[in-house]
Amino acid sequence: MIRAICLREAIAEFVHDGDSIALEGFSHLIPFAAGHEIIRQQRRNLTLIRLTPDIIYDQLIGMGCAQRLVFSWAGNPGVGLLHRFREAVEKGWPGKLVLEVHTHGSLAAAYVAGAARLPFGTMRGDPDTDLVKRVSTVSAVECPFTGEKLAAVRAINPDVAIIHAQRADKQGNVQLWGILGVQKEAVYAASRVIVTVEEICEKFDPVANGMVIPSWIVSATVVAPGGARPSYTHGYYRRDNAFYQQWDSIARDRGRFMSWMEQNVLEYVAV
Repeated sequence: MIRAICLREAIAEFVHDGDSIALEGFSHLIPFAAGHEIIRQQRRNLTLIRLTPDIIYDQLIGMGCAQRLVFSWAGNPGVGLLHRFREAVEKGWPGKLVLEVHTHGSLAAAYVAGAARLPFGTMRGDPDTDLVKRVSTVSAVECPFTGEKLAAVRAINPDVAIIHAQRADKQGNVQLWGILGVQKEAVYAASRVIVTVEEICEKFDPVANGMVIPSWIVSATVVAPGGARPSYTHGYYRRDNAFYQQWDSIARDRGRFMSWMEQNVLEYVAV
């Protein structure tokens, strides 16, 4: 049967200081509610992993949760820069942020290798790039069968993967659909998995472009309606485009950022 606990309990039990954490979701199904609870519980020295760090990572960085960021692109989608991320890199506020940069392809390959419990993943293409020269987790290898030069990327196995999904059934299986990113690869690569969902249902109906994550891979399921807002959950609610635009001005100023976080995140009590 499903192990459904509250969000506060899930973060307290499964997310620890110093952990490597992947909060994945592409365009929609971004686990904002879980990220906010990590902030409320004041987790520190985290390695944050994500293909496309956006507002939720800007908030985690700005609130002092992050020590390291593993990513392939960062920004406020459709708007511009992440100002808390930028200030952490350029000025070390609220703390120094170490960066590990990837391409989308290399980070996805690292997740796939981690999910398969392999030491590294490989990619076809010329490995003689600045990425190989500057990042210790990407290297050039030679295929033992063809002699072809390939790029190898060290596997990523997060301590915790957190995703948001449309629903789970009472057996603990999780169903998500719409635009999918690397949620499946991230959860299979991780040691612990938290899934927030819009609802619990009796059974799954087939949906186009859907996937089911089996219960045995999930550590805890949390019912969190609206848990992806201000991003969207396909079939449930739309993206709050106005907020993404507002965030650009909110995040530019330290004082305004801290005031907004105090009023909208820290004072909220997760259930």
